[in-house]
Amino acid sequence: MKRFLPGRRRGGFAGFGGPFPTVSGLAVAGILLLGGGLAPVAVAAPPVRPYPEAVDRTRQAANAVLARSGDEACLRGKLTNALLGLSASCKAASESGELCGLARSAAVVTPMSLRFMDDTSRRLLELTSP
Repeated sequence: MKRFLPGRRRGGFAGFGGPFPTVSGLAVAGILLLGGGLAPVAVAAPPVRPYPEAVDRTRQAANAVLARSGDEACLRGKLTNALLGLSASCKAASESGELCGLARSAAVVTPMSLRFMDDTSRRLLELTSP
């Protein structure tokens, strides 16, 4: 079995028999603990939002991070979910600009430090300002 080494990101996750795309939006491979053993479980991803709606949700998450509207763990989850949703919407809408690239690359950074969340939020707001 391959190991995932922190700081080594080359566009996918290693393990489970091979590389997976970093953000596919189609399905997520999961592991469920059953009776002391592990069993692979396929989990369906939520429906993809229209691109403008995904951009709006990402702006809301970025503003929440910068305003510290919640505890750090909740803000991390909100920003991560918004970035994953935006990445999936970019793919569905065949968008490939700088905003979509930022969403793809930032969504897979774990763990997100508060400084990284702030920097990413500021950049997201810059890229989406009218």
